[in-house]
Amino acid sequence: MLLENKIGLVTGGGDGIGRATCLAFAKDGAKVAVADVRLGPAEETVALIEAMGGEAIAIQADVSNAQDVEAMVDATVKHFGRLDCVSNNAAGGATFALLPDMEEANWDKCQSVTLKGVWLCLKYQIPAMLKNGGGAIVNISSLSGVRGEAMQSPYSAAKGGVIALTRTAAAEWARDGIRINAVNPGGIRTAGIKRYFEKVPHAEKNTAGVHAMRRLGEPEEVADAVCYLVSDRASFITGTTLDVDGGIMINPHTL
Repeated sequence: MLLENKIGLVTGGGDGIGRATCLAFAKDGAKVAVADVRLGPAEETVALIEAMGGEAIAIQADVSNAQDVEAMVDATVKHFGRLDCVSNNAAGGATFALLPDMEEANWDKCQSVTLKGVWLCLKYQIPAMLKNGGGAIVNISSLSGVRGEAMQSPYSAAKGGVIALTRTAAAEWARDGIRINAVNPGGIRTAGIKRYFEKVPHAEKNTAGVHAMRRLGEPEEVADAVCYLVSDRASFITGTTLDVDGGIMINPHTL
C-alpha cells in the first residue's frame, strides 16, 4: 500500500498507461481523480476502481485548456480535500511524416496537448500541493524525447520539452516539499500502438526487437514505476527521469 490515504490525480486516465496508473494508485491505497478529455472512458476507469473497492471520481478536462485544468484541480481538491500525488499522462501524437512534410496544424496540436498540457497541469497542481505541505508529481515523457524518433518530430520535440520542464519545476520546488520526476516508457502495448501494428506489416516484431528484452512492455509496468516515484519510498528522488523501456537504451542489436 505505497499510497495509503493519499489523494491522486491522473490525466489521460481513460485508457492505456493512464488507466493502468489510476488502477495502480487505487490498488496501492489512494483515492483517485480520473481526468480525461473524454468523460465516458474516465467513468469506465472509475467503475473499475469502484469494483476493486476503491474510491474515484471522473473529471472531463482538456489539458491544453487552462480553464479546464484549473477546474480539474479544483474539483479534485473540493471532492477529496487535498492533492498529494499526480501522474500527468495526457498526450497527443501527430501523423507520421518527414519533418519538412509535417503540417503546421499537426505540430501545433501535438505541442498544445503534450507539452503545454503538462505545463498547465504543473501550473495549477503545484499551488494546490503547497497548501497541503507538498506532494509528488510524475510526468510521462518518452524515449522519443531523449533520442528522437524519425517521422515524429512534433512528438519527439514535445516529449523532450517535458523532460526539461520536469527538471526545471523540480529545481524550483524541491525546498517546498514537492518532488517532480518523469518516466520515459519504451514500446508499451496500448490501443494506440496496436492500431499502428495493424497498419504496418512486421511492425510489432521490429518494435519488440529494439528492446533488449525482445518484448513490448505492459501499461501496468509503467504504472508500477509511477507509483514508486510518487510514494514516500522515493522521498529523496526529484528532477530525474526513469526509463521503463525493456532495455532499448542498452540494446546492443548484436545478441
